[in-house]
Amino acid sequence: MNLKKLTLVFLFFVSVTNLIAQDFTLDTPITTGPYVNPYNKSIGVKVSPGAITYKNMYKTARAIETIGYASLDGFSISILKEIYTPIDGAENLSWYIGYGGHMGVWSEEWEKTNPNSSNSNIAVGFDGILGFDYKIKNSPLNISVDWQPAFSIIQSYFKNHGGISVRYVLK
Repeated sequence: MNLKKLTLVFLFFVSVTNLIAQDFTLDTPITTGPYVNPYNKSIGVKVSPGAITYKNMYKTARAIETIGYASLDGFSISILKEIYTPIDGAENLSWYIGYGGHMGVWSEEWEKTNPNSSNSNIAVGFDGILGFDYKIKNSPLNISVDWQPAFSIIQSYFKNHGGISVRYVLK
């Protein structure tokens, strides 16, 4: 791995650390303000593409979501900061928008079968997210539908994906 790639990976982790450090405490109560989050923490799966997702509502109408993708060729992780707005007249339904970053590492075999990968098996870049979030009343389930565009700096690609997440509410 050359110095340029190591520098980009380091900058990615520094920016994600700064993103998460903003207004973040693990014990921040979420019971004040005009909008009260219907849940605090949830974990589940995201379909299209398949992933594990964990969401932490750390402040009123604010969340950090971590999405981990894995395949036989490698893995990728996205960390997103999201802002929620309730939809009037629809209990436990809100829309959200957010931003963050991703990093992925792929096998040497993947690099050989993807000649347009800029001769790199590392992906580092920026993500956006826009979606709807619904906490099912009287149930420990949360459902989200989103669009998540991503741009990778090292491999110079743009992904236009999203999916449906089903999570179990932990708190």
